[in-house]
Amino acid sequence: MAPMASHPLTVGFDLDMTLIDSRPGIHAAYRALCAETGVWIDADRAVTRLGPPLEQELALWFPADRIQEMADRYREIYPAYAIEPTLAMPGAREAVAAVQDLGGRAIVVTAKHEPNAKLHLAHLGMAPDEVIGWLWAEAKAEALREHGASVYVGDHIGDVRGAHTAGALSLAVPTGPCDAGELRDAGADVIIDDLTAFPAWLRAYRESDNQN
Repeated sequence: MAPMASHPLTVGFDLDMTLIDSRPGIHAAYRALCAETGVWIDADRAVTRLGPPLEQELALWFPADRIQEMADRYREIYPAYAIEPTLAMPGAREAVAAVQDLGGRAIVVTAKHEPNAKLHLAHLGMAPDEVIGWLWAEAKAEALREHGASVYVGDHIGDVRGAHTAGALSLAVPTGPCDAGELRDAGADVIIDDLTAFPAWLRAYRESDNQN
């Protein structure tokens, strides 16, 4: 009997503070929104809380009946202020390429407004196979399941919950607002210091998977 073929490899990645350091760009976008509306937003503090949907941050600064209006405006001005200053996280390009070099698919699943997520990736020269936006925490499982992701890489405890909801392995990097202890306590299956360690981890994971 012929051996069963190995299942296709699909790895999901979070975006903000996992693949990209969007703090400089988001800071600039918040400052622009402050200038336009006259409403104070502590941009320094806001960029320490990246991960959850934008509306959660705006709720700290605007009344409930203005949050949707302000979210729409922020997303509208975002490309002019936030794309250029944003940097790739160390090892990010190599991490996406490592999946594809093994014949796998790399997908990005993020809470960010999808068109802006795609602008970031194009600007930084990253070419994942799919980009799915507007999903946070457990809701990320929708896309992870749909695309058959067996691993989800993220920096936030919400990413750990999303991976587990999808039945995927949670690989966490403490490069965002959550430290390694918080990620471990949330149930991350694997923690690496940053994405520079990802290609070696992935090769070992794939070899182990092929032997099972």
